[in-house]
Amino acid sequence: MLNPARIEFARTRRRWTKTRLAEALGVKSRSIQGYESGEYFPEPEKLEQIANFLRFPVSFFYGSDLPRISEHTASFRSMSKMSASLRDSALSAGSIAFILNRWIESRFNLPEANLPDLSDLSPEDAAATLRRMWGLGEAPISNVIHLLESRGIRVYSLAIEAKEVDAFSVWHENTPFVFLNTFKSAEHSRFDACHELGHLVRDSHSMLHGKAHSPEMEREANAFASAFLMPRSSVIAHKPNLPTIGRLIDLKSFWGVSLAALAYRMNSLELLTEWTYRSLCIDIAKKGYRTKEPNPMRQEVSQMLAKVFEVLRGEGVGKSDIANELCLLVEDLNNLTFGLTLSGVSAAVALEGVPTKPTNQGLRLVK
Repeated sequence: MLNPARIEFARTRRRWTKTRLAEALGVKSRSIQGYESGEYFPEPEKLEQIANFLRFPVSFFYGSDLPRISEHTASFRSMSKMSASLRDSALSAGSIAFILNRWIESRFNLPEANLPDLSDLSPEDAAATLRRMWGLGEAPISNVIHLLESRGIRVYSLAIEAKEVDAFSVWHENTPFVFLNTFKSAEHSRFDACHELGHLVRDSHSMLHGKAHSPEMEREANAFASAFLMPRSSVIAHKPNLPTIGRLIDLKSFWGVSLAALAYRMNSLELLTEWTYRSLCIDIAKKGYRTKEPNPMRQEVSQMLAKVFEVLRGEGVGKSDIANELCLLVEDLNNLTFGLTLSGVSAAVALEGVPTKPTNQGLRLVK
C-alpha cells in the first residue's frame, strides 16, 4: 500500500517545497498536502512523476515508515547557520543510512559500541581519559574514521555541497552514528569526527532525551576534538622555537589537523604570545589557508564499508542489487558510503574485529 509519509520524506530529502512539487506536477499545493497526509492518493501517473522529480524508485513509496531523526536528538555543529530545509535533508540522509546499516548488520557482525560516559569531565580531561581507555597514548591518530569504527561507531558520508553542514551525530537503537560532509577538507572532517565523538561521550544524555544543543556544548565539543587530536604533552614537546607558518605546516601534518586548528591549540596551551597568534592568524587568512589547506591530507573513508563491499563483491552482489532491495537509487548509497565502489575495493583492506557472520567458507555473505 502507498505510504504517504514516504512522499513527504522524499520531498524533504531532495529539498523540494510543496509549492515547487505542485508546480512541477501541474496541481495545486493543496493536492501535495493531501498526498502527504494520506487524505487521498496520487493517481499512478502522478506517482510516477513524483518519483521522477524526486529521484526515488516508485517502489520506495510503498515501504513502511522510515526511522526519523529529531532535530533535537542530532548534534549539528552549525545549526544556527543552517536553513530548515538543509537540516531536514541531512537528517533524511541519516534515516536512509539507518536502513542501509540495518541491511549490513543483518549479514555481517560489526563491532558493538561501548562508549564511556565522560559527561562529568572537562573537555581536556575527557579527551585524555578516552585516549588512555582506548590505549592511544600520546601518538597522533593515523585515521580517525577507522578508529571510530573499531569502537562500534557507524560512520557515513553526507554528499551535501553546502558549507553550513559540517557533520552531525545521533544515537539510533543504541548505536552511535556520525555523518561527515565529504565536501570538506580531510583535516576539517577529522576534526568534525572528533567533535562528534565529544558529543557522543559527553552529551549522550542530552542527545537521547532530545535536549537542544547549546553554544556552550558546541564550544566544549570543539575543545574536546582539539585535545583529542593534539594531546597537551605532545603539543608542548613539539613546540617550535620559532613558530612560523612554514614550521606549523610541517607540524600540522604530524597530527593531521588544519593549520588554523594547530595555531589555536598552541595558543590555548599558552605556547604562543597573543601577538604571535594574531600574526599567524592574519598570515593564514592572507595566504588563503582557511579555505584551502596547505599540504592537504588524503580524504579518509570508511574501512568497515570497504570491507563489507569487498565481501559482497566476492559474492557477486553489486550496489544496484542493494539499492533495488532497499528501494533506493545507487546515487543515494554512493552519497552515504564515501563513493566507495564494489568493484574497486582493494583486497588488502581489512577491518579488525569485523568478520562476517560465520559460515563454512570463511568471509561470505549470509543468505
